[in-house]
Amino acid sequence: MLKNALPEIITKQLPGPKAAAIIARRGEAIPGAIKCVYPLVIEKGAGAMVEDVDGNHFVDWVGGVGVLNIGYSHPEIVAAVKAQTEQYFHGMFNIVTHEGYVALAETMNAMVPVRGAKKKTFFANSGAEADENAVKIAKAYTGRPNIIVFSGAFHGRTMLTMTMTSKKAYAHGLGPFPDGIYRAQFPYLYRNPAGMKSEDAIAYYTDSILKVFEEASPAEHVAAIVVEPLQGEGGFIPAPLEWIQAVRKICDDHGILLMADEVQTGFCRTGKMFASQYWQEVGVEPDIITTAKSIAAGLPLSAITARTEIMEAVKGGTIGGTYCGNPVACAAALKVIEIMQRDRLDERAREIGTIAMDRFNSWQERYAVIGDVRGLGAMIGIEFVKDRTTKAPDPELVAAIVNEAVQKGLIIESAGVYGNVIRFLAPLVITDEQLAAGLDIFEKAIIKCV
Repeated sequence: MLKNALPEIITKQLPGPKAAAIIARRGEAIPGAIKCVYPLVIEKGAGAMVEDVDGNHFVDWVGGVGVLNIGYSHPEIVAAVKAQTEQYFHGMFNIVTHEGYVALAETMNAMVPVRGAKKKTFFANSGAEADENAVKIAKAYTGRPNIIVFSGAFHGRTMLTMTMTSKKAYAHGLGPFPDGIYRAQFPYLYRNPAGMKSEDAIAYYTDSILKVFEEASPAEHVAAIVVEPLQGEGGFIPAPLEWIQAVRKICDDHGILLMADEVQTGFCRTGKMFASQYWQEVGVEPDIITTAKSIAAGLPLSAITARTEIMEAVKGGTIGGTYCGNPVACAAALKVIEIMQRDRLDERAREIGTIAMDRFNSWQERYAVIGDVRGLGAMIGIEFVKDRTTKAPDPELVAAIVNEAVQKGLIIESAGVYGNVIRFLAPLVITDEQLAAGLDIFEKAIIKCV
């Protein structure tokens, strides 16, 4: 049974013959800009495991880049989707009301930790669409034109969100870009400026926001400050709670909305249903939260949630879209949330994170190429460096480790501003045996590639 299988490569090489033929067809039919570095073609997936067309088994620590917290092909979600498709596939919500959309919005309103007693939610199709819509809402509510984002940020690939995204490799040759987006420094504590004392770091990164007010946009023109609670593409860097408290105060002092991009951190990944619950525990809830990825087990769906007064500032016709809140995706999302709450996948994320972190920390002591290990719950980054003193990034080593690991049946992926971080995003339904097998493959890859 694939769900309980362990990684096993049965072909003499990867890709196997069937996968190689399909990958060759891919090269002829699909733009090369849509890259894939992994030498496999999926045939089926179950839990945390993938079987390719040649019969090789891989344990997947990428999970569709955070989409599969619930794992591949969960039978209860398959049943929920099948039941909905037997009723209808589509009914544009601007034309006909379908109860799944309403029920899912009610469910989100009851649990998403945004500021305010009464909340409202609407749906889009992707994380980028959610972020773009949230910015529109913030501008509508505040009447202000500008937003502040951060170094290391990733928010999407639409014209607005690629501008919000820090790494301009995602926007190369595609300008000009929208105006009104300004960037401050995210607290990447491992790479603080040389000589900075740790106790001075929070003030330093907070001051960088104030410099935006001075040098780029006056505070009274800023609609929102947009933060990932734990940066994903930027290198799996958690936002320190003391810094979030300072950002919340800046927002309150200047009438700015605080927006949390939980596209990757949401749905139990960080050890809570939403990473913003960590903020909530210290009294600094965001005003708007965007979610996507694991919300619907792989079907296209995203959500934007805020208190009612913010949502009702938006004029009719400015939000929504043809496929937004698709009935099949809503059915999947309702079942995802039910399973996550029933099976306490937030607790499972913490268990997985503890096991993985203990092992990663032991490697940091043993292997000088590991400069930093950080994360929340089961969202962990391991940063590789050429030298611990200079902290020079080693993306070449990371690329070699990723390639070696997949040859032995472990799918991992790089991240980070310098491409020198390996991300841990294993599905939360992974078994202890699969987790242990993946850790063993990962460590052997490090040893071989160093």
